[in-house]
Amino acid sequence: MPRKVVVYSTPLCAPCERLKAYLRNRGVAFTVRDVMVDEDAAMFLESRNIRSTPVLAIDDEIIVGFDPERIAQALETG
Repeated sequence: MPRKVVVYSTPLCAPCERLKAYLRNRGVAFTVRDVMVDEDAAMFLESRNIRSTPVLAIDDEIIVGFDPERIAQALETG
């Protein structure tokens, strides 16, 4: 069963771009939600008291920031 992978990002966010490149290089399919224009995405982060990007959601796991080791572990344990 495919995992649901969502990147919450903002324009001109260098760590967001690194995260997306990291996922693309590993062949991970993901959806991008721009919190500057997507009110539901912004509210999702706000409801979790998250005030920075990038944020990666892998199924129900939330990873704040670009943390390659934690991301690799989360992708492997699915």
